[in-house]
Amino acid sequence: MSFAPLHLLPAGVVGVAKEIFRHVLKRPVVGLAVVARCSEGIVLIRRGDTGTWALPGGTVEWGETLRDTLVREVIEEAGIRETTFKRMVGVYSRPDRDPRFHAVTIVVEAEVGPIVQPPKNPVEIREARVFRLTDLPVEMAMGMRDFLDHALAGGDPAFE
Repeated sequence: MSFAPLHLLPAGVVGVAKEIFRHVLKRPVVGLAVVARCSEGIVLIRRGDTGTWALPGGTVEWGETLRDTLVREVIEEAGIRETTFKRMVGVYSRPDRDPRFHAVTIVVEAEVGPIVQPPKNPVEIREARVFRLTDLPVEMAMGMRDFLDHALAGGDPAFE
């Protein structure tokens, strides 16, 4: 039996297959969340599934470095093309944080440029917006307010 090379399959089929394998293999998913700082404040994205605000980020793709994930996710979700890694905020692995799957999330801080385009997938991400530090939402998706508070406190990296 022969299979078509993955690059010949429609992207949607490959995406669904990856999601199925994640659940079948019952292993945590590695993700990255970005505390995206700019001169005006912090960039957050509004999620399409819950309508709540969150840090931009997502899962690390096969063959991708964390730095590649950082740049890709900030472009896709926040529409920002200028991203400079600053520091690691922490690693979070509490199994109940994300209701979809068990995620190990690496949180980093980055300096970013302006929002120059809308989110790539408007079904997943409704909008990206800059919040002044005094106007940040109290509640955030997937317990991400903890990530943000830790980053703003500026301490040593967390390990959860």
